[in-house]
Amino acid sequence: MKVVIIGAQWGDEGKGKIVDYLAQDAKHVVRYAGGPNAGHTIVVDGKKFALHQVPSGILYPNKTVFLGAGMVLDPEAFFDELQMLKDNGIDWEGRVFISDRTQIILPRYRRMDKERDAQRKRPIGTTGRGIGIAYSEKAQRDGLRLADLDWDEKMSEYDGEDKAYLDKYKDRLLAMRVDLTERMWAVRNDNILFEGAQGAMLDIDSGTYPYVSSGASCAAGAATGCGIGPHDIDKVMGVFKAYETRVGNGPMPSEFNDNDAAESELCKYVRDTGNEYGVTTGRARRCGYLDLVALRYACRVNSIDGLVLTHIDIYDAMDQIEACVAYDIDGKIVTDFPASIEKLNKAKPVLEKFKGWKAELKGCKDYDKLPENARKYIEYIEDFTGTSVDIISVGADRNETIIRREPWKK
Repeated sequence: MKVVIIGAQWGDEGKGKIVDYLAQDAKHVVRYAGGPNAGHTIVVDGKKFALHQVPSGILYPNKTVFLGAGMVLDPEAFFDELQMLKDNGIDWEGRVFISDRTQIILPRYRRMDKERDAQRKRPIGTTGRGIGIAYSEKAQRDGLRLADLDWDEKMSEYDGEDKAYLDKYKDRLLAMRVDLTERMWAVRNDNILFEGAQGAMLDIDSGTYPYVSSGASCAAGAATGCGIGPHDIDKVMGVFKAYETRVGNGPMPSEFNDNDAAESELCKYVRDTGNEYGVTTGRARRCGYLDLVALRYACRVNSIDGLVLTHIDIYDAMDQIEACVAYDIDGKIVTDFPASIEKLNKAKPVLEKFKGWKAELKGCKDYDKLPENARKYIEYIEDFTGTSVDIISVGADRNETIIRREPWKK
């Protein structure tokens, strides 16, 4: 069976933990988009691992992991990450493979990325990791793939800093390359987990363009980035937080209003309690009410079969919870997610109130044992989005997870 995990918001939803949890029943994990701009934090027995390019399933000793063709790879950061894993007792050798179609990030791309964003009239807020430049070079057909590293004619185009950099990593990268389509066909009868990066609302086509990532962070990206066809995907699961966060610039209709004392205090509480600081950049994330309009859109545009709710325990001490159920745009109530950035910038959240549960969810293993008000909140989300909430995370650790519906069954 083949299961796709995507972020159903603007990234940072807790995908790393969920991929790690589901990987225990998978034989292979394939990352299909993004690069070192992604950051997945996994907590196992109280120990934290921050992964950026290596698929999250690597922490299990008997899993093979693959970096897909839809990724852009920073070799220096990649090998630093592998060394970190080795230093922490994770034996990864012989279990990490890279698609021969994966694009390579060169050091100068990072400088170009920052310079280009600084020159924009409306900066996107890039992480400065060279991601956008690598994808631009790919689209212009000037990029460098792993498969090209032993193509002498292609490599003759590079000199100076580029050549020295590539020569340093060439042999190590080529030792890991794989024909991903051939490999996926060979293991087609195994359980395979396809791991997305960023989130649905940052997809280059269906996200809040131009304030998006440059890759395909939608569910369809699992097919284009992993050498399989769309009919090979059996299930799509979307991970979302009980509130909203975003890093960088771009519209976020349900964002807490810093000019409102109560909302500013709520923002501080959510950010600090939820540790809403970027794994890759360390930047404080923008925070807001759960945006059900955007979530429903993400479910529809990605054919999400089941949702995964994370960080709901952040609300344990609150008397009341609010969620955005519509937008007020110039006095008109809008219930569908618009493409227009101008409209999204004008949008004010229409909020629905829910009673809090004033109880600790951490440690709960059974959905029926959750407080009634927590269950009502979850069931409202299901009704609004038309999508079941199949998994609920009640803490950061791998074991603090409630399974309502078996993810490895169609």
